[in-house]
Amino acid sequence: MKIYRVGGAVRDRLLGRPSSDVDHVVVGATPEDMLREGFRPVGKDFPVFLHPQSNEEYALARTERKTAPGYHGFAFNADPSVTLEDDLARRDLTINAMAEDAEGRLVDPYGGKRDLEARQLRHVSPAFAEDPVRVLRVARFLARFAAHGFAIAEETMTLMRGMVEAGEVDHLVPERVWAETRKALGEATPSAFIGALRACGALRVLFPEIDALYGVPQRAEYHPEIDTGVHNEMVLDMAARLAPGDDLIGFCAMTHDLGKALTPAHELPRHVMHEERGVAPLRALAERLRVPNEHAELAVLCCRLHLLAHRAFELRAETLLGLVEKLDAFRKPQRVEQFITVCEADKRGRLGLSESDYPQGAYLRAAFAAACEVRAAAFVADGLQGPAIAEAMRKERIAALARLKDAWARSPDTANPPST
Repeated sequence: MKIYRVGGAVRDRLLGRPSSDVDHVVVGATPEDMLREGFRPVGKDFPVFLHPQSNEEYALARTERKTAPGYHGFAFNADPSVTLEDDLARRDLTINAMAEDAEGRLVDPYGGKRDLEARQLRHVSPAFAEDPVRVLRVARFLARFAAHGFAIAEETMTLMRGMVEAGEVDHLVPERVWAETRKALGEATPSAFIGALRACGALRVLFPEIDALYGVPQRAEYHPEIDTGVHNEMVLDMAARLAPGDDLIGFCAMTHDLGKALTPAHELPRHVMHEERGVAPLRALAERLRVPNEHAELAVLCCRLHLLAHRAFELRAETLLGLVEKLDAFRKPQRVEQFITVCEADKRGRLGLSESDYPQGAYLRAAFAAACEVRAAAFVADGLQGPAIAEAMRKERIAALARLKDAWARSPDTANPPST
């Protein structure tokens, strides 16, 4: 029995990056050997075990053979005769097909270290084309490493295009698409995920609502980047900058402008009511991919209400309170900050505006704080009951927000909000 550290842990060590992705391959062993050593079996489709002390994963070296379309259609062989090189050959990218032995010696039969140095995401073998999940995985790795100068090797992109044309990605189940997308939205450059899928043709298959944004013009005075698809990519990356690793914010950013793809041609480049038009495609996307309710609900709110945030200084006190109520912020106060973050990403995700201020954010935080200061206890003490308490609280909150609006307008430090 020989044990090797493999995959992400080896890759990240060579890159000088921290890694929590520690996996091992065991060569020359049977499941019975692992059980005798105290390992606990967890694999359903092939032999994977947890270490009795560390709980890290140890998988028997294996090969795989394509038996049917999609990513479930594989037969696995984990015979003790399978070599480390055989196991590494079935992996997706050369940078993930390296191993280290117990003494830390590198085993690199497919040039992963060379591709790390060249900043290339390159497939290990033609067997890459047998698993459509790998299209998503390569796009996700690009989202992680694009900021470090990585690119997808041309021959790998060609292979990905062929997989799309062959209909392989059509067999991906929603849960797997969402799992990879969610991870990509938590990476440093999520726009690279979208860009890679678009380059190989998978975006129009898996995310037609997002693919439809490209080529749709916006008013240049407000959106110097003009193309709505480009704007969407910029908003995604700004969201990742403002809320690193937060896939909830990322999903809301990715879907906030879907309605612009539905603007009638005679109205372009204006997008009147795009925030309402965007709700239906957003819900369709979320339902198709079985997106968690928390993500879908907040995304719909951001889609519908983001223009109100941009116009916050213009809103009447009653409308401002209505915005807070629509967010259900008194029950879910975290939504205020989440909503503001998405709206700031939208405002700053425009050509030449990435370093601009978003004073509306501070104003909306102050408005929510002022509304929260109005509590029921005072009205109960006055003898009010039932619906009368709620009515009195709402009137007082509107009055509090009116006072805030007046005070904010008199402040010499308040910047005028930009047009949207």
